[in-house]
Amino acid sequence: LPLLLKATLLRLASGSYHPFYNGFYYNHIMNDDGDGQDKGDYFNGAKLVVETSRDPVYSYNGANVTLPCHYRYQPDLGPKRKIRIKWSKLRDDYTKEQDVMVAIGKTIVAFGDFKGRAHIHQASQHEASLVISDVRLKDDGKYRCEVIDGLEDESDVVELRLQGIVFPYQPPRGQYRLNFHEAEQVCQDQGAILANFNQLFQAWSEGLDWCNAGWLADGTVQYPIRLPRKPCGGVHLAPGIRSYGPRHRHLHRFDAFCFSSALKGEVFYLDRLAGMTLEEAKQSCQDAGAEIARVGQLYSAWKFLGLDRCNAGWLADGSVRYPIVTPRANCGPEEPGVRSFGFPSKGRFGVFCYRER
Repeated sequence: LPLLLKATLLRLASGSYHPFYNGFYYNHIMNDDGDGQDKGDYFNGAKLVVETSRDPVYSYNGANVTLPCHYRYQPDLGPKRKIRIKWSKLRDDYTKEQDVMVAIGKTIVAFGDFKGRAHIHQASQHEASLVISDVRLKDDGKYRCEVIDGLEDESDVVELRLQGIVFPYQPPRGQYRLNFHEAEQVCQDQGAILANFNQLFQAWSEGLDWCNAGWLADGTVQYPIRLPRKPCGGVHLAPGIRSYGPRHRHLHRFDAFCFSSALKGEVFYLDRLAGMTLEEAKQSCQDAGAEIARVGQLYSAWKFLGLDRCNAGWLADGSVRYPIVTPRANCGPEEPGVRSFGFPSKGRFGVFCYRER
């Protein structure tokens, strides 16, 4: 027995003994630094490589998009093997990944909100691209393409970015009244979602300057400053995104930064000679085969459709606003933007309506 045990240990130490076999042998390769860290997992003579786009893939609300993913073996193993493909979405707050879909051969299962909207595009050998139809605002983010072949499991990440606009939002009852969950809801009510940091940073780089702190999708509270000033962190701080870090999602209260994408419909303006109350405005939109526009829809129409109107109009939340692309006399400040009259309890105005195409 001792001789048999010694012989077995010698075989294990020499590497001539392999605990399993599935067509080719599996070896564990260490790096060259001698620090015990893995360099890579190889099958004897073949390595699985998964590649996605290094650049973000851009799309917009309601469109169809393909997230590219390809895999290969080094060296090539010839005919296509039966492998498992898994796509998942990484969360902004770094909690557990969201399952998108799994495909094994011709069997494909999509999960959650992706049911009926996600499938695999395999126009060529070793392709594992993900197609998402009817893209939604919350589809924005990073996706992991994972390919599993027996014991080999490799993945890569690709980012989907929606073309959109970030806008700050305060409810009718005033500044800093929203906890995180209420902020999520008010953005949804305005045809938008809570913005993530990348979206806020992009908006800041395009000129957004806002001194009130607001919730982001990851539960942090931040605000963008282009022109440093005393009430906004001080004059000696450089321009940038000011951050309060993560806040308590139930107890702490701030404003919200919402994100809206391009529209599938149109926003148009209606008015009467004597103006309208809010209820009359809602009815006028319905009579025109539309609905009263939400704040996110007005911002999207201003940015993506060039809506320019120097007439104030009601919106669904009870606010009165108007969009200016070309600044001019008697139409507010010298910069383009969506002007706001707040939430007037009285008054008669026109109305902005939204209609699906």
